[in-house]
Amino acid sequence: MKVIEAKKGNIFRILSEAISEGIIIVNEKQEIVASNEAADKMFGYEARELIGQPLNVLIPHDFKSSHHVHAREFMKQSEPRKMGHGRDLYGRRKDNTIFPVEAGLNPFSTGGSRYVMTLITDISVRKEQEEEIKNLNYQLEQKIEERTVALQESVLELKAEITKRKEAEKRISEALKKERELGELKTKFLSLVSHEFKTPLSGILTSATLVSKYTESHQQPQREKHLHIIKSKVKYLDNILNDFLSLERLDTGKTVFRFDTFPLSRVMNEVLYNANMLLKEGQHIVYPDNIDDIFIYFDEKIMELSLSNLVNNAVKYSPENTVIKVVVILEEENILIKIIDQGMGIPEAEQKHIFDRYFRAENALLTQGTGIGLNIVKSYMDALGGSISFESTENKGSTFTLTIPNK
Repeated sequence: MKVIEAKKGNIFRILSEAISEGIIIVNEKQEIVASNEAADKMFGYEARELIGQPLNVLIPHDFKSSHHVHAREFMKQSEPRKMGHGRDLYGRRKDNTIFPVEAGLNPFSTGGSRYVMTLITDISVRKEQEEEIKNLNYQLEQKIEERTVALQESVLELKAEITKRKEAEKRISEALKKERELGELKTKFLSLVSHEFKTPLSGILTSATLVSKYTESHQQPQREKHLHIIKSKVKYLDNILNDFLSLERLDTGKTVFRFDTFPLSRVMNEVLYNANMLLKEGQHIVYPDNIDDIFIYFDEKIMELSLSNLVNNAVKYSPENTVIKVVVILEEENILIKIIDQGMGIPEAEQKHIFDRYFRAENALLTQGTGIGLNIVKSYMDALGGSISFESTENKGSTFTLTIPNK
């Protein structure tokens, strides 16, 4: 149980510290149970200093009287939403200074308790820009009044001021639009993370509890069954974490590619060994023939991540008692790696979106997934001179092909 809680803590730390906005999590008593580094710095606290304190320490005195009523009502809800509904929101730092904020709320439950995750953005700069627009407008109106008498001389200057104002408003409007889009994307990201981690973590907790009850020697099969479930779900969470970290590196330009020559069999063995832990009842993977002498000049970690995404997808979207084939074709200029499954396939009308970030086909919505794996693979292939393609028929299966330059 301590290992599981540690994993939860590590997951929250990795995810929360990867973004610049503040994250505050409170329980039903409105006590702070977790915060990330950005939130601590935003409100002027040391690391972990906020843990256990009432949420009221972050709320200006003028807002405290109505906050509890709103909080109790929101804890009864189950959908994420923006906080404030058109009202200006403010936060209170440790030194009692007040600053404007924007907040998105996301309720969730775990371990029989309800919590609310809040994504907080300091919008002081935005407020200053809005004030700047008001000042520009006011100044413009004053100039118009002062120069009405000398209208002829003021025409050119007035046009210049109008143009300047419109350009400033356009720039700020575009900046605000991008900021809103980014906020919505991050709120969606947190909701996605909460959903995708909640189910496997609950499964791990259940299996770990059951394992502790099987104490007799004849109950070894039951122990092995639940240990397999724990391993598979931990591997699933590890894969999601790798995807999110890859996404963050791609978006921030922090990815460093390291080309080297390595045997394809080394990567293939690692990928298929890990994929075997995810197999459903009756599924098996056919290992590619004659790859011991094939060497690739590529980034080995990127190759492993890309193959893992494709093989794990084939396992996840295929039913029990099916075969997943991995085929390697050596050409003069390229090496083709095909992953062939007998799964649900991709509807023809949706195939054009399959590499879009967060896209999931309608027939896959009930299966766990984030919708970012294929987008990451394509981004890496494009960056490293490779490519990814596919053929798919709904209800019959899919074939994904990685094309790697044969140097």
